[in-house]
Amino acid sequence: MHAPVLVLKDSLKRESGTKVHHANIQASKAVADIIRTTLGPRSMLKMLLDASGGIVVTNDGNAILRELDLAHPAAKSMIELSRTQDEEVGDGTTSVIVLAGEMLHVAEAFIEKNYHPTVICRAYNKALEDAIAVLDKIAMSIDVKDRATMLGLVKSCIGTKFTSQFGDLIADLAIDATQTVGVDLGQGLREVDIKKYIKVEKVPGGQLEDSKVLKGVMINKDVVAPGKMKRKIVNPRIILLDCPLEYKKGENQTNAELVKEEDWEVLLKMEEEYIESLCLQILKFKPDLVVTEKGLSDLACHYLSKAGVSAIRRVRKTDNNRIAKASGAVIVNRPDELQESDVGTGAGLFEVKKIGDEFFAFIVDCKDPKACTVLLRGASKDLLNEVERNLQDALSVARNIIKNPKLVPGGGATELTVSATLKQKSSSVEGIEKWPYEAAALAFEAIPRTLAQNCGVNVIRTMTALQGKHANGENAWIGIDGNTGAIADMKERKIWDAYNVKAQTFKTAIEAACMLLRIDDIVSGIKKKQAPGAGQGPSKPKVETEADADGEQILPD
Repeated sequence: MHAPVLVLKDSLKRESGTKVHHANIQASKAVADIIRTTLGPRSMLKMLLDASGGIVVTNDGNAILRELDLAHPAAKSMIELSRTQDEEVGDGTTSVIVLAGEMLHVAEAFIEKNYHPTVICRAYNKALEDAIAVLDKIAMSIDVKDRATMLGLVKSCIGTKFTSQFGDLIADLAIDATQTVGVDLGQGLREVDIKKYIKVEKVPGGQLEDSKVLKGVMINKDVVAPGKMKRKIVNPRIILLDCPLEYKKGENQTNAELVKEEDWEVLLKMEEEYIESLCLQILKFKPDLVVTEKGLSDLACHYLSKAGVSAIRRVRKTDNNRIAKASGAVIVNRPDELQESDVGTGAGLFEVKKIGDEFFAFIVDCKDPKACTVLLRGASKDLLNEVERNLQDALSVARNIIKNPKLVPGGGATELTVSATLKQKSSSVEGIEKWPYEAAALAFEAIPRTLAQNCGVNVIRTMTALQGKHANGENAWIGIDGNTGAIADMKERKIWDAYNVKAQTFKTAIEAACMLLRIDDIVSGIKKKQAPGAGQGPSKPKVETEADADGEQILPD
């Protein structure tokens, strides 16, 4: 008898084979179950306490998973899913998790029957291709210019969110904002850069109904010398600078030794003249408003206010870019390079208003703004954060539609159609892959089923009725009305989803399920060489007994 050979160190844990598969599937299902109740219009909110004691109240799948701290590696990769989904299309973060969880759940039966994971994955991928083909078939194109359709669409996407009580408000904001910043690339393509050119300013106070999209930019700044400079200018000429309007300081400590006293005055005079020449170069263009990203010295401020020019200093670079986009100005790096074409004249009004207890500078009523600010008002910080998250989703959806104006039915109708079509096709799949393929078809039903559960209707009845309606892949538009749980025609109810959100959801979910299924070994406990005693990570704080009290270092207050 040979002595057993130790390959791995004692401290390493190795799990392999089906045990790992089951653990991974369990973990993914656990994640899916956390999220499951937040799908659909009748969804619950989750309240999360983070480490610093702040609260997040949300039902945005991604926001919840971001805050969770998980131990299991498979569960962590599930969280990555909703992150990808959020970054890529901005909506469908919940569905992607529910779907992936379900895909893994149906795979469990096959693993128990000793199917090889690769076989299951191959079947899943085939199912994915067919599902996307079905999506292409039932998608309908819309006209981006048609406001009512767009509204219905964005509304159905945020109908599941907390702000759905305010109905059209958020949808309107989102559509206004995205249509403002959309840039035509030619060939009918539109590029909408949400991140760069749509700024969401949250100002606590007021009511949600006061929120609006400004045709321009607002920044959290006041003019430099509030008493002297004008706070309201109609049709301002705007100059944007990227340089400090003050005397250049030495890079590091520079010492100048002066022999004569007059030299000191000469130095000061040079500084003053330098700044004066800077200001004169700017004033040549008769601006009404000078905005700089850097500092602005008192002297420069004096020269500008004497000429009746308002100035704003230390503006964020991103804000400056937005002002440039909105007013048609060009950001200039050196005052001596200014040209007439750099002066922005597109804005209709510059004014400084006090909202709450802060001053905000508005540059509004722009002629053809390519940047805008969404001003959100609301009762509390938590509320505003949630509204902002919902607005982000709405913006993404509006952007997706402008980029790819195709719709698929919402309310679980798409998933049911896909499921029905896949069930039919499964009979023509050869060999052993038929069963996992059929299971994948069933897994798609998780979405309508969860919707029905969240509405509190009789799930089995509803699902059977729906399957009957969809049985042979026709009336693709029949789904669940998430508010009442009744079976309805999604076209009439205006419950739609954007095509690329759905496609992305399916792809992400199935690819992730395949990835998790193909893990057959988890080796944990690989530690870097650590000093003994440092190995226990952030463990529970030790409870001190009285005996330790003497040995404690007394910390100075």
